Amino acid sequence: MKISAIVKGSVCLLGLVGVGNLFAAPANAGDAAARGAVTIVRPSGASISVSAELTAPTSAYFTGPALVVTPTYGGTAGGNDESVVDLTIDPGAVVNLASPPSATIEAAIAAQIDAASFSTVEDLAALVRAASAGGLE
Repeated sequence: MKISAIVKGSVCLLGLVGVGNLFAAPANAGDAAARGAVTIVRPSGASISVSAELTAPTSAYFTGPALVVTPTYGGTAGGNDESVVDLTIDPGAVVNLASPPSATIEAAIAAQIDAASFSTVEDLAALVRAASAGGLE
């Protein structure tokens, strides 16, 4: 079976785009992210791929309810001059958490001691012991 040069070129180009995504700096795994992509394959065999990503700040999330990705096209639809003019990603509003989680249990204990959230000396002693022991068991 003979495969045309256009198909081979298209597959190679899309493979290079995929490899390029491996070298992009990833977001923190704990951060909320919304991603979108659009690909146009022209009649000539050329392709255009555009992708975008929005990352919420640490301790924030997107409200949703659904991710909306809206590309805007330019040129002649289905022609060799078709292009992607704009790519809009709408994951909803960004909401910051009222009390972001601490990085470690030790940091949470230190924050409790700094905030003087204890009412008795025994409570303070328990917090100090927990911090010196490397956290709660």
